[in-house]
Amino acid sequence: MEKRKLYMETYGCQMNFSDSQIVGSIMTDHDFEITDNVADADLIFINTCSIRDHAEQRIRARLKEFKKYKKNRPDLKVGLLGCMAERLKEQLLEQEQSVDIIVGPDAYRDLPRLLNIAETGQKAINVLLSLDETYADINPIHTKGISSFISIMRGCENFCSYCVVPYTRGRERSRDPETIIDEARRLFADGIREVTLLGQNVNSYKSDSGTGFAKLLKDVAMVDPLLRVRFATSHPKDLSDELIETIAKYPNICNSIHLPVQSGSNNMLKKMNRKYTREWYLGRIEAIKRLIPDCALSTDIIAGFSGETEEDHLETVSLMKHVGYDYAFMFKYSERPNTVAAKKYTDDVPEEIKGRRLQEIIDLQQELSHKSNLKDIGKEFEVLVENVSKKSQKELSGRNIGNKVVVFPSADKKPGDYVKVRVTSCTPATLIGEIV
Repeated sequence: MEKRKLYMETYGCQMNFSDSQIVGSIMTDHDFEITDNVADADLIFINTCSIRDHAEQRIRARLKEFKKYKKNRPDLKVGLLGCMAERLKEQLLEQEQSVDIIVGPDAYRDLPRLLNIAETGQKAINVLLSLDETYADINPIHTKGISSFISIMRGCENFCSYCVVPYTRGRERSRDPETIIDEARRLFADGIREVTLLGQNVNSYKSDSGTGFAKLLKDVAMVDPLLRVRFATSHPKDLSDELIETIAKYPNICNSIHLPVQSGSNNMLKKMNRKYTREWYLGRIEAIKRLIPDCALSTDIIAGFSGETEEDHLETVSLMKHVGYDYAFMFKYSERPNTVAAKKYTDDVPEEIKGRRLQEIIDLQQELSHKSNLKDIGKEFEVLVENVSKKSQKELSGRNIGNKVVVFPSADKKPGDYVKVRVTSCTPATLIGEIV
């Protein structure tokens, strides 16, 4: 009997991509196979993001495009998964006639049952949040390549005032460490050479047995010296010296820390409910630079949060210059309904001012990234080959331990190999070199 085909699209954060791998595993265990061609699909899943309005609008536009496939294939079912499904369940049922299944991030095990309901012509929905679901016993379907994600925890309890994640993903709960280490071993045996440990705030990982994140990171690193280990994302309030020291101690834990600051202004940080000050944050940066002098630093920044003054904006700019980030993810503030910020504050910074401030932040980061890359010219790095360069079939692309992209002539190397590369030039985004 020919298997039915599942087509999936994923939007948003790395956690969503990890979740899609879990969904893929559940559905292939129920006689589906994954297809890359939407026209062949018997079932379409969209794993959604609610972090910004722009992401939701893109998904709504995509749903309209799927209507034409449903006209040609009346039995085709469409499911909306993840954060947007959790946040907008009632509206989606009313407004999106093409959607048959709506499933929140803690209900993926229920997908086969919900599909059976949808096939009777009814709408099927499960958006119940869980206090204990971690999907620890499910082996995710990992995409081709040499890198993979491992979800180590779910949920968030930080309640930043602008953020919907605690409401769409529920309470924090951590996976048993042995299941994580076993997954890392399986991935390495299957040819994966780099794993990224994922959580909304990995620093607050704590298993029922008392294992904290620093020990978990060490244990995963000890799976094999050839397995590179990364993690995302850290909350500054929980970044301990023990964790920094662990990164410094093990050569295969990447010298790269993503530490979202959001704003350089104490006034904004307080309104955002970030639970740290500018001074605390800079203290953590100084600890990183002291213990891991060559550590790459990246961040998230929001421009134009409620009540942000020009002085607040300039404090963000000054903090960026002080830290000298290697790269950053930068956004205009997008008010999300039902968050504390939406209820308590007014989204009162005009769009043109938000746009101007964001552009100033982007321009500065371009300078900082280029300055950082220029310092690497003449240095040699061990690079994990990832794929063929997008610009030339004769070149390969990979990343060094600081998470910087390095492009170099391919010689006889292939993805998964480690090569020593000397940097000869750069752009603001890429190091260019030659194999030593």
